[in-house]
Amino acid sequence: MLKKQLVTKNAFTLIEMVVVLFIITLLILIILPNVGAQRKKAQSTGDEAFVSTVETQRELYQNAHGGGTPTLNQLKSEGYLTQRQYKRAKQIASLNP
Repeated sequence: MLKKQLVTKNAFTLIEMVVVLFIITLLILIILPNVGAQRKKAQSTGDEAFVSTVETQRELYQNAHGGGTPTLNQLKSEGYLTQRQYKRAKQIASLNP
């Protein structure tokens, strides 16, 4: 005699897959705007820290040279700013006249 065996497949149904994809989509829609906002906040904080660094270098220059307000070119030529810092300072200065 042949016995019939019940074969059960262990798989997800279409409805289960749709529900999972829907939940993942909702999570992405919630998370992505927050990532963009955090990136902007980090950039702003970095810019503020950089401006503080340039101001400190300006004060060091003033102390070493008996006062006066140096230009960015003077800070760079005297070694108070690196070439990279000089370029970034010029960019920030052009954004905030």
